[in-house]
Amino acid sequence: MNKTIFFLLLMVCPVLCLGQDAAISDMTLSLDDCLRIALDENPTVKVADMEIKRMDYSRLETLSALLPQASFNGTYNRMLAKQVMYMNMDGFGGGAGGDEGSADAPEASKGRSSGGGIKVGLDNSYQVGFSATMPLIAPQLWASLKLSDSQILQAVEQSRASKLDLVNQVKNAYYAMMLAVDSRKVMQESYDMAALTHEIYTKKHEAGAASDYEVLRTSVAMKNIEPQLMQADIAIKQARLQLAILMGMDANRPFSIRGELSEYEGSMYSDLLDINANYSSNSSLLLNEIQTHQLERALKVQQASLYPTLSVSANYNWTSMSNGSPLRNFRWTPYSTAGLTLSVPLFTGGSRYSKIKQARLQVEEMKWQRENLERSVAMQVDLAIDNIKVNVEQIASCSESVKEAERAHDIQEQSFAIGATSYLDLRDSELALTQSRLTYIQAIYNYLVAQSELELLKGSAKLDY
Repeated sequence: MNKTIFFLLLMVCPVLCLGQDAAISDMTLSLDDCLRIALDENPTVKVADMEIKRMDYSRLETLSALLPQASFNGTYNRMLAKQVMYMNMDGFGGGAGGDEGSADAPEASKGRSSGGGIKVGLDNSYQVGFSATMPLIAPQLWASLKLSDSQILQAVEQSRASKLDLVNQVKNAYYAMMLAVDSRKVMQESYDMAALTHEIYTKKHEAGAASDYEVLRTSVAMKNIEPQLMQADIAIKQARLQLAILMGMDANRPFSIRGELSEYEGSMYSDLLDINANYSSNSSLLLNEIQTHQLERALKVQQASLYPTLSVSANYNWTSMSNGSPLRNFRWTPYSTAGLTLSVPLFTGGSRYSKIKQARLQVEEMKWQRENLERSVAMQVDLAIDNIKVNVEQIASCSESVKEAERAHDIQEQSFAIGATSYLDLRDSELALTQSRLTYIQAIYNYLVAQSELELLKGSAKLDY
């Protein structure tokens, strides 16, 4: 029984593996699928999200300065040359009132230097203990906390800006791949029409109803399309590679996209009615606003450096001093202190005043930059809307042109079938039809790219997929 199950597994596993490989090779992605993968896997987005976390840790670092700071310290000193102390009293030579050369001066006792002073201190000294400090009044630190909040907001907006830019790039790459695929289809249809005509003339030549020149002319027309097909294949490969890089996928992993450019024609008129020039969510403007608030808070940080600060400190230590070996004769004595420290800034050569003036100028500069930036964004939005309207009109015109080219080609094809028109007229209608189809899909591509650029300018692109 176990052997039977084992052999069944051996037969089923290759089939399952082949099914998984086929699923991978036949992976078809929609635009939403590509955007979702890119927002999850693109390294740029991951770096932006990590930057938000870094700013959050930076704020916690600033906040930690307001909390108690405790440390353990240990110090050992070995006396190499003891300090000599002189006293202004009888019996100490070299003092201010002593008589170093007097005959009545007593003999230097043990512990005195040759000059009449007393050597003080022991050979070894130890000090170990704990110390703690905490600010009670710290205006500059309080202002720095608000500055950290602005830095976090800036990191969040920069992350949103990178995502908006990524969405725009993915959409453009997706539309470029759709354009390359649709262009390949149009060129393939043109090639098929030329190949069919060449086949007809070849059969006529075999029947003696067509000349060698006509066969060669149809063959040349067919082969002239082959380089364009190869260029279209290269364009598809390049667009797929660019899209895979933006999605953070392996460049060698095969996939295809879903849909055609012509499918967007039906919704463009309703989208055109919803277009507005509201650019309040423009990422550059929001970043400028956040940076302005950040500079204003940086100004308050500089102003807070003029205010007094108050901190509390406490120490608990043990000391020991001995002569001789540093590893013997320990005599540990504890002592502790507690106190307040008040610091009142008085004069630093005008450096704080200069820093405050610099911060104020930076705030004024940022306000002028916002005015110029807002004008630029407003102009770009108006141009993008005008570009979309022009592309919509061009799509409508190209759509009619395609329909007329198709009718003209059908007429020429029917006339050619009954011998009422020449091959040159038929070939002209084929070229006109191919050109009108290429112009039509190019116009839709231009419209979609312009629409994506407008979303980027307005900051209104969807980021939740």
